[in-house]
Amino acid sequence: MADNNAFLEHLRTELQGLRDAGLFKTERVLSTPQGAVVRTADGREVINLCANNYLGLSSHPAVIDAAHEALRTHGYGLSSVRFICGTQDLHKALESRLARFLGTEDAILYAAAFDANGGLFEPLLGEADAIISDELNHASIIDGIRLCKAQRWRYRHNDMADLERCLQEAAAAGARFKLVFTDGVFSMDGTVAQLDRMRALCDAHGAMLGIDECHATGFMGCTGRGTHEHRGIFGKVDIITGTLGKALGGASGGFTAARRDVVELLRQRSRPYLFSNTVAPPIVGASIAVLDLLEASTALRDKLAVNTHWFREAIVKAGFEIKPGDHPIVPIMVYDAVKAQQLSARVLELGIYAVGFFFPVVPKGQARIRVQMSAVHERAHLERAVAAFSQAGRELGLVQ
Repeated sequence: MADNNAFLEHLRTELQGLRDAGLFKTERVLSTPQGAVVRTADGREVINLCANNYLGLSSHPAVIDAAHEALRTHGYGLSSVRFICGTQDLHKALESRLARFLGTEDAILYAAAFDANGGLFEPLLGEADAIISDELNHASIIDGIRLCKAQRWRYRHNDMADLERCLQEAAAAGARFKLVFTDGVFSMDGTVAQLDRMRALCDAHGAMLGIDECHATGFMGCTGRGTHEHRGIFGKVDIITGTLGKALGGASGGFTAARRDVVELLRQRSRPYLFSNTVAPPIVGASIAVLDLLEASTALRDKLAVNTHWFREAIVKAGFEIKPGDHPIVPIMVYDAVKAQQLSARVLELGIYAVGFFFPVVPKGQARIRVQMSAVHERAHLERAVAAFSQAGRELGLVQ
């Protein structure tokens, strides 16, 4: 057996370096379901401002009941991948519902949204083709593109002139097919992609348009269909990837929605689909119930919009700098990683659970507290949060 002491000492040095630089991430243990208020392992109840539970559906009674019913009727899991013995009627029903909700012909489920992006590009595009990607796209998109042999271009974040440059260069290089791919909403900034302008550029240059909708599906747009509805191009996006693990119930699972031929080829060749277990039936049943709720009413997305507008105005009045926009992701900019962790720790002491983000999750010198609004928050929760941030900010010298 090899002597691993040198290797383990190397790892300890790496970990200590992260601690010394203020970049070490810790996990806080919770003992309750997600909600406006959660209980930490030490028994304290704190207001939760860091979940992707945008619509408050992760603990919604109708969603939980649907999960229980699917568990009763379809079991705990399929124990296999779908092309062997792992497809149930529930899975087919959810794929059909997602396609209809998103305005596409078909959809395919994955164990995670990371897998949806990881298994997207390699089956569809090859050396003769081009992928053009926003420089701030999610890590799953970056990793998925790395697995593909297509030529790659990267344009400056949300910069349409630079996107057009990339399209022109790809055409000049003789690319057979061109795919522009972007986050619909960028998770660290809450920036909403300019999909209407991107669609026009793609049409002008003969390119396809794909979007990752993890931070949009269920609440962006007037009926919650996503960023493409928000930007007025519903039904005009070629490929949509997304998650069941945020607004759509908050458990796990991902999907790709597109033309039927695209989805069929992914079923044949997408490695995360072919070699990963099927999404568990309780998650599938609950996700169908989520779509029922969203198609019946916009009340939850409407309340989320009200909460977002109020909090953005109130936190700015308290003296903090935030990234502009109208998305429920509200980045409170601190810039220094150590200060961000100190602010996060202090507001937790004051009863507010909000996490600091720093390198490598965001660029060096761009540390922040990423606050996320939810429809489950009441005004009193948000007022307490602003008061806690104000107190902690004054103590740390971040605001007057």
